[in-house]
Amino acid sequence: MSRIQLDEDIRPLSEFRANVTSFIDKVRETRRPLVITQRGKSAAILLDVSEYEALLQKIELLSDIQLAEKQLEEGLGINHKDAKKKSMSRYTK
Repeated sequence: MSRIQLDEDIRPLSEFRANVTSFIDKVRETRRPLVITQRGKSAAILLDVSEYEALLQKIELLSDIQLAEKQLEEGLGINHKDAKKKSMSRYTK
């Protein structure tokens, strides 16, 4: 995801309502999120679908890493030799 450009990617709700199609096209084209404000404060973010999906994948990966680290701390991990042996047994049958 590209970084937000503060002078281009923050727009009030009234402007967004008046130009919905052009803002959606811009988000798709630039792959940058659009911050929509209401009464001068951030209210919502508009993201391109593929950028949203990529963000979810990153979150899932980070969650998996966090779970794996927790399991290792609890002694639930296995050493490399045993993991390799277990993996190879699936393919040698």
